[in-house]
Amino acid sequence: MSFNRTVKRKFRHKRIRKKINGTSLCPRLCISRTLNNISAQVIDDSLGKTIFGMSTQDKELRSRLKSGGNIDAAMQFGRVFAEAAQKKGIKKIRFDRGGYLYHGRVKAFAEAAREGGLEF
Repeated sequence: MSFNRTVKRKFRHKRIRKKINGTSLCPRLCISRTLNNISAQVIDDSLGKTIFGMSTQDKELRSRLKSGGNIDAAMQFGRVFAEAAQKKGIKKIRFDRGGYLYHGRVKAFAEAAREGGLEF
């Protein structure tokens, strides 16, 4: 049986989610990417609620970015996301890479978020 990469990613994501769980003190940062954009949400799994979310499609970011689907965009998005999270009072998170490999845009987003002040 041959699996395509989407199915493999979903298997990896299920395996990751068994170990990572967000609480109100340390919520989960879930990232999702497409070819043209990246989005991220901060989630409190104990309440089952999304605290807040952002995307490269937001008006504030779209004017700054030439394209939302490259490493440069991921780095800028990571910095802006970290600032917004700190304004909401979130400093410590658990990073859920969504089954994506920690490489390229996912890695650039994570490192920029760390530089922006998020701890994970």
